[in-house]
Amino acid sequence: MIYQPEIETMPINKLRKLQSERLIEQVKYLYERVPFYRMRLDEAGITPADIRSINDVSKLPFTYKTDLRDNYPFGLFAVPQSEISRIHGSSGTTGKPTVVGYTKSDIDIFSEVVARSLVAAGCRPGMIMQNAYGYGLFTGGLGLHYGAERLGMSVVPVSGGMTERQIMLMQDFGSDALCCTPSYALTIAEELSRRDIDPQSLKLKLAILGAEPWTDSVRDDVERGLGVTATNIYGLSEIIGPGVSQEDHEEKGTGSYIWEDHFYPEIVDRKTGEPLAEGEEGVLVFTTLTKKAMPVLRYWTNDITSLYYDKSGKRTHIKMGQILGRSDDMLIIRGVNLFHTQVEAVLEGFIDLSSNYQLIVKNEGKMDEVEVKVEIGNELWRQLAITSLDNEVVQNHDRLSLIHRALQKKIKDNIGLTMNIQLLNPGAIPRSEGGKLNRIVDVRKK
Repeated sequence: MIYQPEIETMPINKLRKLQSERLIEQVKYLYERVPFYRMRLDEAGITPADIRSINDVSKLPFTYKTDLRDNYPFGLFAVPQSEISRIHGSSGTTGKPTVVGYTKSDIDIFSEVVARSLVAAGCRPGMIMQNAYGYGLFTGGLGLHYGAERLGMSVVPVSGGMTERQIMLMQDFGSDALCCTPSYALTIAEELSRRDIDPQSLKLKLAILGAEPWTDSVRDDVERGLGVTATNIYGLSEIIGPGVSQEDHEEKGTGSYIWEDHFYPEIVDRKTGEPLAEGEEGVLVFTTLTKKAMPVLRYWTNDITSLYYDKSGKRTHIKMGQILGRSDDMLIIRGVNLFHTQVEAVLEGFIDLSSNYQLIVKNEGKMDEVEVKVEIGNELWRQLAITSLDNEVVQNHDRLSLIHRALQKKIKDNIGLTMNIQLLNPGAIPRSEGGKLNRIVDVRKK
């Protein structure tokens, strides 16, 4: 099933024509209504008349998160307050949120792209969706809620946390689909195992996961632990919220479709900003083509990924690969670029270890060092019958010592760095209670 086949399978030449028309209109709209963009375009020597097609998008200046903060709260709104139907925000380092606004038509688009995404994930009208994304200023909860209702699903707006209650509602309500962060899906799966609840006893079939980078090893653990098909939903509040792109449940592992009739994507070099070719990895940049309350031109997401067209896919829209990490979260350790998802990918082959890990970055003398903390899996823990782990126990235990050396070697071989490994008791690393989980703890002395 495809939610809007006439749009999602539109021939590329027609899609480019539509994108061109919308970009031309959007640039003119912003130039006339938002002083910030008028100033930026004037500084770049660009007029709306210079934008004649979607191919001219690279002439436009970038928009950065700092621009949203500098224009806090409503400086980037393109419509008067009387036309704003909703205001969302995401937390920022300054303590004040980055603010985004929506007109009624924007909310309608938001609901439309989320409905498209849910259908791609395998959802259908009449299903029950348990929404464990947070409600409030965060766009996730209400975004998924409205999209599911638009599709014709019944929504259980439970929000994040209260894991025991989540499981009770799954059992009592017969929830078909779960929406939450990947780390919180793992938390729920662990609780099912702890309570000896067979996931097959639940009606749950689908998990739509997003808001943080995750890998196929996490997917495998979620699918096994919850008895579901798990797919990735991507979005960010500055563009619209969740529903910017979605992985198809029958095309897992091949990337997520970007709904590019509304959000035009580019990949650019993280240092120079120059556009990169299809398939190359760089920073993902979006231009909104249809938003009215707060459109953005070439928004620098900081997310590192790649774009490509899948000729064997169901849809004609472009796909984005997995998010490797954020350019501002990339660690440079002894000259090697490192994303935490690289370590997560290495852990895939270690069946005796859990998916719960953290990277601790610290100074050792003049050199930066990374320590990988990872938990022993529950099955191995039961087999070993050890009350607690410390380094001495690991080094003197044949099986644990073997895992320790093998993991250290594989990280060295795959990533190029020697990392300290610390094997921990199950449950030692903090769990997600619905929000994003911090995989990197940087304790370096500045």
